[in-house]
Amino acid sequence: MLLFSRHGKVRLAKWFTPHSAKESTKLTREIVTTVLSRKTKMCNILEWQDRKIVYKRYASLYFAMCIDNDDNELLTLEIIHRYVETLDRYFGNVCELDIVFNFDKVRCASSRGRPCWVGAAAP
Repeated sequence: MLLFSRHGKVRLAKWFTPHSAKESTKLTREIVTTVLSRKTKMCNILEWQDRKIVYKRYASLYFAMCIDNDDNELLTLEIIHRYVETLDRYFGNVCELDIVFNFDKVRCASSRGRPCWVGAAAP
């Protein structure tokens, strides 16, 4: 899962398969460049190498996931949307600064599939 700004600044990179640091950097750069080069009216699903990239833009942030060819693209879009809704519920209206200054909470939510602050009072 990648969260990056429309200027290409990566805000969160969560890998679910092991990659070396060099390979992760290269893959991240390729994915960000590929997504940012697409026009806004184009489909949010694209074939890339032997996989698919599914992405969605919310305000100034892109949320992207790389999935296998046999995975469900619409379900992946729904997962991205639910993740954004979870962040919205916690931060009010999540923005890039929330992710920058509350990186630990955002990363924790991406690891667990649910917010780490459940049961805790929101700010």
